[in-house]
Amino acid sequence: MEITEKEFEHAEKRMAALRKAGHALSARYDRRSRRVFVNLNTGVQIAFPTDLAEGLAGASAVDLAEIEVSPTGLGLHWPRLDADVYVPAVLQGVFGSKRWMAAQLGATGGRVRSQAKAAAARENGRKGGRPRKVANG
Repeated sequence: MEITEKEFEHAEKRMAALRKAGHALSARYDRRSRRVFVNLNTGVQIAFPTDLAEGLAGASAVDLAEIEVSPTGLGLHWPRLDADVYVPAVLQGVFGSKRWMAAQLGATGGRVRSQAKAAAARENGRKGGRPRKVANG
């Protein structure tokens, strides 16, 4: 698949617009807070917990400490983990793929303890609980 000159110019314009919104100049991992701190060209510093980011959750401090900033400043890369984070996405609060983010939200929602959830569980229990799985075959 060849890229046309027009497509290349369009991609360069998109990248320039993304860089204007903010791109990384440097990044470091802080062991005590388990956060990545990113210094942007705008003078703003952002930080996010590593457990929020796909590919970084549960990683060791040694692996998290080695961070590379892409030449454009739009990406962060952890070579020991083969993990990448897209800086414009982080600025929008997106820390992974749609599937990964949905799984994180689902897991968090499943742990929520509310009066409504407790009442629904009691009602389900009165009805006999979850139906038993039936073996096929």
